[in-house]
Amino acid sequence: MNKLVVGCGYLGTPVAEKWLRDGHRVHVLTRSAEHAELFSRQGMSPILGDITVPKTLVDLPEVDHVLCAVGYDRRAGLSINTVYVEGLTHLLDALSTKTARLIYVSSTGVYGQNDGSWIDENSPCLPVRAGGAACLEAERRLRNHALGRRSVILRMCGIYGPGRVPRIADIKAGRPIVSPECGYLNLIHRDDAVKSILLAEANAVPPDLILVGDGCPVLRRDYFSYLAQLLETDLPDFETPQQGAAVSARALSDKRVTNRKMLDVLQIRLEYPSFREGLESIVALDRGD
Repeated sequence: MNKLVVGCGYLGTPVAEKWLRDGHRVHVLTRSAEHAELFSRQGMSPILGDITVPKTLVDLPEVDHVLCAVGYDRRAGLSINTVYVEGLTHLLDALSTKTARLIYVSSTGVYGQNDGSWIDENSPCLPVRAGGAACLEAERRLRNHALGRRSVILRMCGIYGPGRVPRIADIKAGRPIVSPECGYLNLIHRDDAVKSILLAEANAVPPDLILVGDGCPVLRRDYFSYLAQLLETDLPDFETPQQGAAVSARALSDKRVTNRKMLDVLQIRLEYPSFREGLESIVALDRGD
């Protein structure tokens, strides 16, 4: 089968690599000529293009399945709305109507509940940050498009994994964590997030929306304290962030995300069913254990 990955970053690249190992022809859209060369050496078919520039998408190949896992890069100088909303709109307009399935990676940031309540697919969406609002609008445009009925929206919890553990440098250096110590973190290890994408793509009749998380919400202080314990360093102190700072806005949301539908529908077996197993694996890998 022919696959297309749009957003070959921390999440999209391992999906592309797995599809390639399984014998599929894998096309990857990238803005970087350097990255295109690397993908080509791996056996993928790179396409130089940018979802925010429609004219670069006119020659997209006809494929069976598409993964859209575009992240937001502040260094590009574009608004998050331009990337997430307008970018997805341009992509949808450029794809063949024969596309059998589109997997769209969204975010649980569309939920802004701040009372520690449990959230599922039927909970009201109340985004409090620009990223969550942009994801929600992108989802709306996808559902209203001709490909909407053949799409699966995966609302991801916070993705962590090797090389991506928030605040680990601060904890190693003994610096305080500039964040409220209360409030829940909802997480999913990168490897399990990849599994969820592959299973959603392979599912004969997947639902249109699935929340992807480990189902083990953890208070910030417990998460960072456990990480400090694994690193054999002092427990971190917490500092209240300045009003208006990004971490302050993030703290406005305090919710717990259930993964019941993900487990039931995808029949996924999580390799890292909580932050504990995930952090233990990452720290051991860093140490060369």
